[in-house]
Formats: sequence, C-alpha cells, structure tokens
Amino acid sequence: MTTKVHVECDIRDPGLAEAGRLRTEWAERSMPVLRQIRARFEAERPLERKRLSACLHVTSETANLVHTLKAGGAEVALCASNPLSTQDDVAAHLVVNEGISVYARKGEDHRTYYEHIRAALAHRPDLTMDDGADLVGALHMIALERFDDLAEPVREWATALAQEDRQALVSQVIGSTEETTTGVIRLKAMARDDVLQFPVMAVNDSHTKHLFDNRYGTGQSTLDGILRATNYLLAGSVVVVAGYGMCGRGFAARAQGVGANIIVTEVDPVKALEAAMDGFRVMPMIEAARVGDLFVTLTGNVGVIGVSHFRIMKDGAMVANSGHFNVEIDLEGLAQIADGAPRRIRPLVDEYRVDSRRIHVLGEGRLINLAAAEGHPASVMDMSFANQALASEYLVRNAGILERQVYRVPEGIDREIAELKLRGMSIQIDELSPEQERYLASWHLGT
Repeated sequence: MTTKVHVECDIRDPGLAEAGRLRTEWAERSMPVLRQIRARFEAERPLERKRLSACLHVTSETANLVHTLKAGGAEVALCASNPLSTQDDVAAHLVVNEGISVYARKGEDHRTYYEHIRAALAHRPDLTMDDGADLVGALHMIALERFDDLAEPVREWATALAQEDRQALVSQVIGSTEETTTGVIRLKAMARDDVLQFPVMAVNDSHTKHLFDNRYGTGQSTLDGILRATNYLLAGSVVVVAGYGMCGRGFAARAQGVGANIIVTEVDPVKALEAAMDGFRVMPMIEAARVGDLFVTLTGNVGVIGVSHFRIMKDGAMVANSGHFNVEIDLEGLAQIADGAPRRIRPLVDEYRVDSRRIHVLGEGRLINLAAAEGHPASVMDMSFANQALASEYLVRNAGILERQVYRVPEGIDREIAELKLRGMSIQIDELSPEQERYLASWHLGT
C-alpha cells in the first residue's frame, strides 16, 4: 500500500509512519515538561505564523519538540543535523501524521545532507534552530557572499538568487537557538568577529541542558552506542576519555561504573585537575595511545586523535567519537597510513590495518550515541527541548530588542524548566522562609 504525502519532503519511506508514531508516543511518556509547555502553547499560540527551520537530529524526542512548536503556531521545516542520526520511521510520522516538511534520510550522503540544508533555508525562516550551527553558518555565508565556503547544493541555490533575496534571507530572521557545545563555539566566534547578524540563544549553556543532557544523556547514550556496535566487555579494559567537560565527565563516570579503568586526556589544567581529583589517571594522548583499549573523543575540537597516535596504538584498539562533528578523529590520516582499504567487520565497525595491527573505528567517526544507538533518553531531552521551545518564544517576544550576540537562556526560563521537571517527577522541595530570605539578603546578620 502506498501512503500519500501532501507536504514537501524527502524521507525514506512514508509507509513507516505508524511505527514512527508509536516510537514518538513512547518518548512522550518521559517528556512531561514538553507536555506542559505544549498545553500552554496550544492556548496562547506564541509562535503564530512564524516560519521555523530546524536542523536537528531527527529522533522521537525531536518529534515531540516539533509537535510542541506546531502547537504554538509555528510552520516548521526540519532537516537532519547528522547523516547517521535520523530515525526514518519518525521522519515518516512527522510528514504523514503531522504535516511537517522533513528532509532527512538515515545514511544520506554528503550532497544529500546539504540538499536538505538548502531545503530548510528555502523555507525562508523567521526563526532557526540548530544543532551544530549548520543552518546559521550557511545563512551567513550566503549573506556575506562567501560562496566558495558553501557546500555545492547550497552554493548552486544561493548564487541563483537575486542579491536582495540573499540579504532578505538573513534580515528577516528574528533569531536562532543552538543546541550543542560545538555550535555555541562557532557562534561565539562569529559574534567575536562581528559578523553575527541576529541574536542567538545558547540553549546548550543553560543549566537544565548543559548539566543534564551533556552529563547524563551523553554519558549513558555514548556507552549504549559503543556496546550496541561492539558487544565489548568494558570491565577490566582501559578506556581513554578525550575531554573532561560535562560530556566527558558523564561518560567517564558511567564507563567506570561498569568496571573500566579510565584515563583522561585534557588541555585545560582545571579540568585535568578535576579528573585527577575524581580518581582518574590523567596523561597526554601520546602516552594514553600506547595503553588504551577503547578511545572516545568528547571535545568539540578537531584532530584529537591523529596519525601519531594511530601508529602506536595496540592491536585491536577501538576508536569512537561522541563530539558533534566527525573531525575529532583524523580518519583521512588513518586511511593514508593503513594497509589498503578498511574492512567492514560489523555493521558499524570498520577495521583498518596499520603495520599489521588492527584499529577499529566505530560509527564512521560520527556521533556514536546516535550512529549506533538512539541518542539521549527522552527524559533528558525533555529539558533540552523545553529550552528550545521557550527560547524560541523568548526570541519572538523580544524581537527587535536583543542585540546581535550569543545569549544564555534567561535564568527565569532555566528555573521554570527545573520546576516543571520536578512537578512531572512528583518531587517537591522546600522553600525559604521569610527569615531565611532576610538572612541571605543581609550582610550584618549572623554575628
């Protein structure tokens, strides 16, 4: 039976819509904050007639965010922020059952990925929502006419536009939200270079995202992805964790919890000291490369594991990435020193031969928690996507007031999300008494 599709889209199979609906419903059970926000959005319609283009991982959790944005009145177009993270059944559900324009296919190639970015830009958004700053980056390259920096599908489309249309693409944008550390780094660099054309809310930096999504979500889902890809026993093995930010801390703690011996590599002396105080060995990557069984990068930077490290890794070493882009592991360098082409030994494991030693790359060096597993649990994404929804509402309410810079989500929104989450978990907390509030506000009491 052929399922009819009535919205513009590019998905793998509309016939998967029912499976995607069930998967999305299952995630919604663990997303009480978004449910509460959705109920208010349906009544107030704060995003009425706003066109919103989102470049996010197309998962069941994202589907619940899109449902909430639609309830608030937004006209949403969605493309994937990673070629391997799309859940094709969820994409089908959003198109067939929700009428959302979705451009995402699991395993899409480089050109298709950027064709989908182009389609999201062609939606001519008033608001954008990013996970890695690809939409915002492309918008700015178009406005600045830096066409050589654009991927070919976007470049072909942009150069065909009249100059006034290219400028209008950016000038009509009220603002954007950014989900991940890597994207925030890019956006802050744009603001520093005075090229950012509209305000951006750094969702990643809010406490209810950064402290929970990065630590608990990335920690658990990275471990999940590695185990699904390899069926490897971590107990007793040496796991090298590159980066001790919130993501690195979360994964290190969970890998230690199943019996792994943890080594941390860092460039920040404070984070390195924290890792040492948490009981982990700390050393440079060039030393860790000789002894590690499994290497996981979680830095948001480029070239964390390179040729010099591959040359000294032990036979059978495994390398995975849980940073946003597939640049943390130098796969081109590995291919150059390898003896021939890699061998696909398991569905998500490629085996390279280097001087008779086997080095295994998991998930093609892309986000292992989404390439090999389902990403963060819904209960964590509930807070992250609540930040996205409320930050978008905040941008609309403050249109024309905010400057062209990167903002943290206001503390009041952060606190509201925490309170909604506690309510959804049936948890109550104490309140300060008037006497306690006076004490904390005074400098002369307590003597």
